[in-house]
Amino acid sequence: MKRLFFAAPLLAAGAILVAWPAFAKPARCFTTDDGYYNCDFRGTDAAGSFVIAANGYPTYSLVIDRPGFAFGFVNFGDRNIALPGEYVRSRDDAACWNNPQTSTKICAW
Repeated sequence: MKRLFFAAPLLAAGAILVAWPAFAKPARCFTTDDGYYNCDFRGTDAAGSFVIAANGYPTYSLVIDRPGFAFGFVNFGDRNIALPGEYVRSRDDAACWNNPQTSTKICAW
């Protein structure tokens, strides 16, 4: 019984840490429209979805649909706008996602 008494707070603390939102990390980003720039990268789920943001640039989100494939969104300040087509993870650089329909690229290193 004593073990459960001491283990319960540790388990609760572990559950809080797992549920805690991911913090943004400094990164180097590239988008076809904006070129290279310093940004903040934040993972949003266990599948690998992420958001990149920087002052003076739109915020981009990639939401993983299935391994290696994602849908993109851009936010210019007031709402998310779906980007056309589907993004495919680059075979040459896993930090990059290419859209074969629009010939655009989003990368975060």
